[in-house]
Amino acid sequence: MREPVPAGDGDPVKDSGLTVALLGPLEMRDSGTSIELTAGRLRSLLAALALSAGRTLPVEHLAQVMWGHDVPVNVRRSVHTNLTRLRGVLGSEAVRTLPGGYRLDIAPDSVDVLRFRRLLTEAARVRDTAAEHLLLRQALELWRGSPFQGIDMQEQWEAESAYLLESYLSAVERRIDLDLAHDRHSDVIAELKELTVRHPLRESLWARLLVALGRSGRRAEALADYQQLRERLADELGTEPDAEIRQIHTYLLRTDTLPRSFTPPTAEPSPPTAKAFIGRAIDLSPTASTLERQGTGIRSAAAVAVVVWVPA
Repeated sequence: MREPVPAGDGDPVKDSGLTVALLGPLEMRDSGTSIELTAGRLRSLLAALALSAGRTLPVEHLAQVMWGHDVPVNVRRSVHTNLTRLRGVLGSEAVRTLPGGYRLDIAPDSVDVLRFRRLLTEAARVRDTAAEHLLLRQALELWRGSPFQGIDMQEQWEAESAYLLESYLSAVERRIDLDLAHDRHSDVIAELKELTVRHPLRESLWARLLVALGRSGRRAEALADYQQLRERLADELGTEPDAEIRQIHTYLLRTDTLPRSFTPPTAEPSPPTAKAFIGRAIDLSPTASTLERQGTGIRSAAAVAVVVWVPA
């Protein structure tokens, strides 16, 4: 057994072998063996504890997770009853009772959501683009579908899911930027085509598709895709493409192939919001081109071209 992992409460957490996966259908494993958890409230309880791995959650918070605003009369007794049931599935030592509430004894990296966040943080800090590309790939490979499938979707899960989905798409776009910067434009076209079908109003994906097509000498196809985006935005939102995409379109009208040096202006991403995703079914299974790239590296280059970011 590895050394205990320091907890946020200052008390070491034992690495028990338990893993919790929430980026898709709920999956639990104990040293590789699958654990079934069928009760809806217990699933919500586990998700809350897992997202705060190594930290103590108060009884009131756990009650809100399980019952929302319709909490039982005897909150402490009801929460304790459900925690006893959860311990019966996970083991008596999996959930600890502490002065401030309850804590799941699990290392943060054993929860896919927390591992995903850590990998993105590391990717943002590294200076080497090959290392960043690898970290982004590792983070994205954790995704098996929309977050928190099979868990009662109280308001807090919807907001958290929306934030994670935005983080996922932003990470995909950054990884594609790195591919484009290393002349892998032909490799990302199929993936971008698929992504724009799944997210037809996300203009930042269309911007990258137009650049990839333009650099690959597929000017006519890029112009046709721009027209498709323009018509969809007009029909569904009553708007025109953003200025950055219009700039790409103007450049494509004037030249047969976008040069490698073409780097449209960037814009800071908008803060992610829950409203963009709540109530929408979003397919986040890996694309075929993503699966084909798994296990491959990325060439180093002296200069990195940054592709335009257009907030969704």
